[in-house]
Amino acid sequence: MLKIQSLREMTRDELLQKRSDLLDEQFNLNMRKSVKALDNPLRLRYIHREIAKILTVLHEDETGIRKLADSKISILPESGTK
Repeated sequence: MLKIQSLREMTRDELLQKRSDLLDEQFNLNMRKSVKALDNPLRLRYIHREIAKILTVLHEDETGIRKLADSKISILPESGTK
């Protein structure tokens, strides 16, 4: 399970790629689940939580609560401008 701190150290592109990979895996597991029982049904819960963590970190960056590793987006005004 990914730690939230390790997610905050990733760049925005890395987080978006990770989220995309997890969404693909979640889709595939849901399709397999509809056909037969899964070997590890708790994997769906794990993936759901990881996606939620990634979305939380992305939202923190967008709102200015915390900055990601390479983030240049800020809702706060620059200190040197009037």
